[in-house]
Amino acid sequence: MMLLYDHPFSPYAQKVKIALREKGLAFEAALPGGLGAGGAAGEFVAANPRAEVPALIHDGVAVFDSTIILEYIEDLQPAPPLLPATPAERARVRMLEEVMDTHYEAINWALSEIRAFRRAEGAEADALLAAARRQLDGYFAWLERQLGDREWFNGTAFGWGDLAVAPYLNGSRGHGFPVPEDSKLAAWLLRANARPSVAATTQEAIDMAKVAPMTSVADMVEKGLFKREYRDHRLEWMVKSGGIDVVLKGLERANIRFSPDFQ
Repeated sequence: MMLLYDHPFSPYAQKVKIALREKGLAFEAALPGGLGAGGAAGEFVAANPRAEVPALIHDGVAVFDSTIILEYIEDLQPAPPLLPATPAERARVRMLEEVMDTHYEAINWALSEIRAFRRAEGAEADALLAAARRQLDGYFAWLERQLGDREWFNGTAFGWGDLAVAPYLNGSRGHGFPVPEDSKLAAWLLRANARPSVAATTQEAIDMAKVAPMTSVADMVEKGLFKREYRDHRLEWMVKSGGIDVVLKGLERANIRFSPDFQ
């Protein structure tokens, strides 16, 4: 059986779990210790030296990075296919995934920083939330155009393009920023969430939120016992959206971290 290191809140891990369930591949999920504190170690870090979820171990093979794991799963078991049939359509959904994994993910991550971990308050928080609202509206419009008249982002059947989008839109909804009602995008999300693979994955995040809500670790963040990772587009988002003081305070209080050095 496959071993998947994951966290139910991670959209990257959610993508992989949806894919495994669509393929009917059995897996065991494991939550790495020390993940949020920057103290992950052992087999998990051996599988992924970046110390990020997800990481997959299968028959002695360790694979990290959600996109590469999806490719591994598709190569391992081609049926049912998650990628569309033509090169052009495959490129289209891969570009969609790239946007969601980078630019869009950074917005949801920032909403957690502001709303759950209280990195900003008062006028500063209001300004950052307004920036997130404006940006999300733009992405919702862009996604609506990408969907067009298709039933699924992948085309005629649920697949790669859909599992690359659903976790992020569900995450935004959880932060109080749902997609516009009565839109094609909202209708698509209803269809996606009705799939057993998506429903089971989303429920795991809901269950985790009940026993370990992100707000419960806000005090740990303040004390530097829980360090959120500021990397790539996340750092860019905070700086460009007016949160440079959030970054500077995090550095001063040692409650932010960056990608670890390889050992």
